[in-house]
Amino acid sequence: MSDRADEHSPAPEEATAAGRPGERRRGTPGRARVSLRAPANPISRKAVTLWLTEGILWSLLLVGGSFLLARWIDEGRWSWLPGWALDNIWWLPWLMVLLLVPGTLIEPFWRYAVHRWELSEDVVYARSGWLSREWVFVPVSRIQTVDKAQGWFERMLGLATVEIRTASHAGSSTIKGLDYAVAAELAEGLARRAEELRDDAT
Repeated sequence: MSDRADEHSPAPEEATAAGRPGERRRGTPGRARVSLRAPANPISRKAVTLWLTEGILWSLLLVGGSFLLARWIDEGRWSWLPGWALDNIWWLPWLMVLLLVPGTLIEPFWRYAVHRWELSEDVVYARSGWLSREWVFVPVSRIQTVDKAQGWFERMLGLATVEIRTASHAGSSTIKGLDYAVAAELAEGLARRAEELRDDAT
C-alpha cells in the first residue's frame, strides 16, 4: 500500500558510479566524487522490531516446513534416499534451527547500524544493506515521483518506507524503517523541492 506524494516530468538518466569492493555507489555523471562517510540520520529503532518480527516469522515457516518434510520422508521411507539419511531425517528441523536462529537475531541489529539517510544540498544520500552495502546519491532535481508505503507490520509499528524514483532505475532509492511522521515530512519536502527546481529550470 502506498500514498503518492507528488509526480514530476521525466528527467535525464542517472549513471552508476564505482564503489568499494562489496559496496555499490549509485549517482549521476559529472558530479565530483564524495567521500563515503555515513549519512547523518539513522532510521527508527523500531525498524529492529520490524525486521526481527519478519525474520522470526520466516524462520518459523522454514522450520515448520522442514518438520513436515522430515515427517513425510520418515513415514514414506523413500527408497532412493541412503539409509543414513533416513535414519537421521529428524535432524533436519534441528539443523534448520541451528542455521536460521543466529542470522534471525543478528540481522536486524546489523541492518539498523548500516541503514542511514540524509538530505543535503538538494541531494538525497542513503546507505542500506546488510552483508553488502549500497550507497545512493539522488539529486532532487531528477526525482520523478516520491511515494511513502506501509506494509502490515510497518503500520502496526508506525513506520513507513519512502520510495524515490527517477527516470533511471539505477538512480532511484528506497529508504526503509522511518517513523511515519518523518517519512511523510521527507516525501512532501522532496516533492515540493523537486517541483521548485523543475519550475526554476523552465
